[in-house]
Amino acid sequence: MKKLKRELKITEDGSYTFYMPDLDEHYHSTHGAVQESKHVFLEAGLNFTDKNPIHILEIGFGTGLNCFLTLLESIKTNRKIIYHSIELYPLEKDQIESLNYTENTVPLGKDLFQKIHQAKWNNNVEITKNFTLHKLLGDLRTSSFPEKYDLIYFDAFAPDIQPDLWTAEIFTKLYESTNSNAILTTYCAKGIVKQALRASGFEVKRLAGPPGKRHMLRASTINVKKL
Repeated sequence: MKKLKRELKITEDGSYTFYMPDLDEHYHSTHGAVQESKHVFLEAGLNFTDKNPIHILEIGFGTGLNCFLTLLESIKTNRKIIYHSIELYPLEKDQIESLNYTENTVPLGKDLFQKIHQAKWNNNVEITKNFTLHKLLGDLRTSSFPEKYDLIYFDAFAPDIQPDLWTAEIFTKLYESTNSNAILTTYCAKGIVKQALRASGFEVKRLAGPPGKRHMLRASTINVKKL
């Protein structure tokens, strides 16, 4: 498997991210990795819907930050979550150990963070009684999904870095993998992304973005589909 060069960086809220010099791209906002994840995926996504249990698909497992914060929210709210995440280039063990996301979390935060990273790929793994993780090792463009979802965290690298992941074809594939009244959230609010989402059948709303970013997007499936 291809090994990517990653450099550890600290963001403005004190949480770490990785910088990829070959792509000139960061994994998270330099204004704050944790606050971006909470704003875009938890506040605008997970906490916007009351489905319980809820089936989530994440595009880009990356550092595991979105998964970890969602797991903590599951513990806090006693909500049952089935969490699937697809990733083509997983982090190395030493890179995972260098991250500081478990600071100031629940007492077992470090153990839980390790557990999600140690979970076998392409298997259902029970992290807690209310949180089941299935990490899909593969390419979004060619992979199929084992079930349908209520919520999609779309956290791929930006369109100018991975343009082939922000197309109507990809979003149609995701739309067809959703349940009724599903939503998709993403940090990117570019016009081409809005157009691609709408062309795929999603209704799109522009929302206030996290610190350092003016806007983000939340898309939803049409209520009358999949009767």
